[in-house]
Amino acid sequence: MSHRRRAAALRQEVGSGVAELVPDPDRPRAWTLLVNGTPQSHVDLDDPEYLSFEYMRRLGHLADLTAPAGSPLRVLHLGGGGLTLARYVAATRPGSWQLAVDSDAALVAVVRRWLPLRPGGRGPGGQPAGRLRVRAGDARAALADVRAGWFDLVVADVFAGARTPAHLTSAEFTTAVARVLTPAGRYAVNVGDGPPLVHARARAATLRAVFPHVCLIADAAVLRGRRFGNLVLAAGRGELPVAALARRAAGDPFPARLVHGDDLDRFIAGAKPVTDARAQPSLAPPPGLFAAGG
Repeated sequence: MSHRRRAAALRQEVGSGVAELVPDPDRPRAWTLLVNGTPQSHVDLDDPEYLSFEYMRRLGHLADLTAPAGSPLRVLHLGGGGLTLARYVAATRPGSWQLAVDSDAALVAVVRRWLPLRPGGRGPGGQPAGRLRVRAGDARAALADVRAGWFDLVVADVFAGARTPAHLTSAEFTTAVARVLTPAGRYAVNVGDGPPLVHARARAATLRAVFPHVCLIADAAVLRGRRFGNLVLAAGRGELPVAALARRAAGDPFPARLVHGDDLDRFIAGAKPVTDARAQPSLAPPPGLFAAGG
């Protein structure tokens, strides 16, 4: 039995529920990973630079613009899933050092077995291919265990089912992220929300309370409160490459808007930063949103 056929039939209990791997009919060795029916990742084992999900392309744009093209990065991925972005960074930036943390040890094992990482070796020009470590554990606890000022990029893409746990949304958590970033480092967050975007506005206000520079990227229909979707927030101590990010987002197959400056102030208006004392999980998506399997 081929690897593809075996993976197509895979449905396995994991710590957070039921994990499924669904083959992509248009790409020979590509799969969508679902947990409890919610799409978590799309992985193309033959082409790790291919990013299918809209929000993942936006995270990829930020990774592309964090340092000169091809330069290695130190990246912390909070929320592992299928390790899509980690594979992308490894392919586009040989020599990168990456750590991925996921709270579901059984899911980590499924990904290791059925969506194996490329072996080490040498990148273009002979530079080392880098290293990716995957650890099972809580994202917030992991922050306390890593060196201060070490990471160029921290990506938070953490969902328990279809909701981000409350303790990973607060200013205290965001401050812990800021501690592990280099002075020029950037923080990217995938936020799921729908009308009237109360959670997304509070998350943006939270990042603004910790970092001097913040922007938001999302589909116009999501920003206008017409549908549930993903919003990507980016933050840093230094200025963000907003012009380049805006061009890339606008040029995507499904174009997105970048919001910053006065427009972001208007988006945040009235929202208060989230604290541990009043943190809540992100909004659950409406029933049936993922009925077609992503």
